[in-house]
Amino acid sequence: MEEGNQMQTFKTVTVETTVQAPLEKVWKYWTEPNHIKIWNNASDDWHTPFAENDLRAGGKFVSRMEAKDGSAGFDFGGIYDEVKLHEVIAYTMGDGRKVKITFKGQEYGTEVIEAFDAETSQPIEFQQQGWQAILNNFKKYVEQTNK
Repeated sequence: MEEGNQMQTFKTVTVETTVQAPLEKVWKYWTEPNHIKIWNNASDDWHTPFAENDLRAGGKFVSRMEAKDGSAGFDFGGIYDEVKLHEVIAYTMGDGRKVKITFKGQEYGTEVIEAFDAETSQPIEFQQQGWQAILNNFKKYVEQTNK
């Protein structure tokens, strides 16, 4: 195989949580921009001032993640490959990495499993901690909100 034709392979990393809420509520809070703007950060010194979401196969999404002090920020987005209502969301990020989120309704809540291709520029443990922190923030937001 020639050097230029090699496909980059990524290590898949998985984070998960169980949210003490019905599947329909978990799905709604995961996919609606007004909710995404509230939970989509890994720490209290970051926020998401902008989010838009065209939730369908071929649809695009983007959210702007910024440090509250203005020192850093980036757009996080991609194109949906698969959307199955209340079951699966899969997408490809701008750099070609894949993400798949699975939602499983349980008697005691909703299991959310997120598998993502790790980037090569950051240690995998760092990425896993960051994605898990965002997922934990999502769980906390859903469980504390009665809308």
